[in-house]
Amino acid sequence: MQKMAPTCLRPLLRYRSFAILFFTPLLLLPLPVTVPTREAKCAYIIIIMAVYWCTEVIPLAVTSLMPVVFFPLLGVQSSKSVCLQYLNDTNMLFVGGLIVAISVEQWNLHKRIALRVLLILGVKPALLMLGFMIVTAFLSMWISNTATTAMMVPIVQAVLEQMDNTEYDVTMMEQATGQTNTVIELQEKNVSDPTSVQVISNGQVPDDPRSSEEKKMKKRICKGMTLCVCYAASIGGTATLTGTGPNMVLKGQMNQLYPNNNDIVNFASWFGFAFPNMILMLVLAWLWLQCSFMGLNFKKSWGCGTERTAKEKAAYNVLKAEMKKLGPISYAEFNVLIMFVLLVLLWFSRHPGFVKGWANRLFPDGEKYITDSAPAVFIALLLFILPATKPKFIGWNSSMSDPEQTEEDIKKPFLPAPLLDWNVVQRKMPWSIVLLLGGGFALADASANSGLSAWLGHQMTPLGSIPPWAIATVLSLIIAVFTECTSNVATATLFLPVFSSMAASVKIHPLYVMLPGTLSASFAFMLPVATPPNAIVFSYGHIRVLDMVRSGIVMNIIGVFCVTLAINTWGRPMFELDTFPTWANSTTNQ
Repeated sequence: MQKMAPTCLRPLLRYRSFAILFFTPLLLLPLPVTVPTREAKCAYIIIIMAVYWCTEVIPLAVTSLMPVVFFPLLGVQSSKSVCLQYLNDTNMLFVGGLIVAISVEQWNLHKRIALRVLLILGVKPALLMLGFMIVTAFLSMWISNTATTAMMVPIVQAVLEQMDNTEYDVTMMEQATGQTNTVIELQEKNVSDPTSVQVISNGQVPDDPRSSEEKKMKKRICKGMTLCVCYAASIGGTATLTGTGPNMVLKGQMNQLYPNNNDIVNFASWFGFAFPNMILMLVLAWLWLQCSFMGLNFKKSWGCGTERTAKEKAAYNVLKAEMKKLGPISYAEFNVLIMFVLLVLLWFSRHPGFVKGWANRLFPDGEKYITDSAPAVFIALLLFILPATKPKFIGWNSSMSDPEQTEEDIKKPFLPAPLLDWNVVQRKMPWSIVLLLGGGFALADASANSGLSAWLGHQMTPLGSIPPWAIATVLSLIIAVFTECTSNVATATLFLPVFSSMAASVKIHPLYVMLPGTLSASFAFMLPVATPPNAIVFSYGHIRVLDMVRSGIVMNIIGVFCVTLAINTWGRPMFELDTFPTWANSTTNQ
């Protein structure tokens, strides 16, 4: 890049990070100096953080710590108020959910689930792609998108390589058989000229006898199969509240900006809204990738009325071999599976909405005191207590039968090693995201308390003449484009408080614009740098940037279409989006 730039710009590119880091605060300094109000000072810090987050001149997590220093120094908020935002209820929910996800990864339960589903669905090209997408999306609902993609792509790679090798072997055998038959015929016809037979029998066999058309098709299938994994990971993460960072940002900022919102966004309500949207997006994405990379040949892709080919048998054998390596389900895996299922049930049944949840039935004023973070941390605690192997019960008088064996057993602790070790959690926990969320909540809180949110809301009053569905659609498109070059969490953190202010000024339900904005922050489909799953898939070398851009543009359109449909159909009655809620009105007035 430096070589292509004009000579006068090369020093600037060389010192780009330093220039952004040093000159951004200096250039913005007139704002708090000329307008010495809390709103202006708060805006000053927010704009600097936005620039640092977008350019990543320093790590995202480090930028997130700036409010702790500068809000108290500039008199925007006290240190105590700012620091409380960094490990609030929403962050504890995120941490608890991540600890459970780490235990699933630690014991390879996610791989077992993936292989089992793929073996059930089959290995016809269309079904194989659908299988990869379903498994990736399901796992991304519960564990990190990055971990899911990192686990799934090697499986996809192994299946594709085995299919390719088998196809090559079959083609070589067919060619060899054809050549042998030709030689025999020529020997019978012309025995007197042995040289011609020698030339044919010793003729050079090309390295890859397949036609160029077959090679192109194979490349396209590789692209489609690998792209489907990173797209499914991003789509799947939107289905649950703990699935991806932007969802947690919405949850935290709703609690921050609207403390009396009656827990409108909880695990059950989010799942009820986002899961059908995820299914719709997944089906449309699968159809789009089918059309783009495989074509809609039902006989070939679905295998209607055809037997399983050698390639498909090879792919099936790869999956079976991987499954065999895992062996039978272990005691630890079974325990983790039970804890995982128990956590999901506790989340769903805490406050279902249509009936009283366990929080109200079992505890007085439970709905008031217990949130989704309580069951998440409870299950996380159990994972550090429950044993990874079956504990052995030794009788007191067993020493008479085998003294040496008993002495060894007595030295061992009664409870074996737990399912999860803190060192593993410390290594795998994305602490940077926890700080990033905390920094976002600190910004939202300062923005509301300093009066910046109210000021922004007043500036947006003219938008009241535009239909709400049009506002939501345009904002979704803006976010979907912006998130391609900025962290998803940072995008949601920057835009959601602004959307909240806008909703208050034009008197529409805050969730009507905040929900589409949150989901659109996860639609990073166009660039390898947009999100870690894209980068992982790109690193395998099957895909060019142009391939990802072409597919990603349509994926962004599909995403915005699905979100707009969801918010204007089942989202309306679920969150009562046609009315401006009293809790939003009272908060605004405060």
